[in-house]
Amino acid sequence: MSDWTIRLAERRDVNELLGIEQTQFPEPWTKNMLLDEIGNTETRRYTVAVLGGTIVGYLGVMFVMDELHVNTIGTLPGFEGRGVATSLMDDAWRDALARGLVRATLEVATSNQRAQRLYFRYGFKPVGIRKNYYERTREDALVLWADVVDLDGLKPARPTLDP
Repeated sequence: MSDWTIRLAERRDVNELLGIEQTQFPEPWTKNMLLDEIGNTETRRYTVAVLGGTIVGYLGVMFVMDELHVNTIGTLPGFEGRGVATSLMDDAWRDALARGLVRATLEVATSNQRAQRLYFRYGFKPVGIRKNYYERTREDALVLWADVVDLDGLKPARPTLDP
């Protein structure tokens, strides 16, 4: 069991999210981008992991028809490898199951082995490469896809409705 709690992100969280973005990514999202994403609750879901009043990680996903797209995930420096990203992914996966989503996709830097290991645990598999995907570094991105299925007992957070 983790010491942090997970909740939906709020506009007031944007400066902490921006701080994590700036320390973790060579092309961090801007404040306005994050505010737009957090505010778009119809097609986006942003969550934060909070420990003692401090955001130690966040995850942003997008819904496209019956698919989940992982937009961004970040962990506060010093909290890497402690399960924060896994907790956030577990929460998003449960939500995807509850929504009846069928597939999930994302792009990840080819050099980001830690993130790839996380995603592979959720059944993501490489299906292609986006050349020079990251504008500033010119690094390629792996395109990953997965079926949204129950993994090791992950159950929907709320009941799903039968069609």
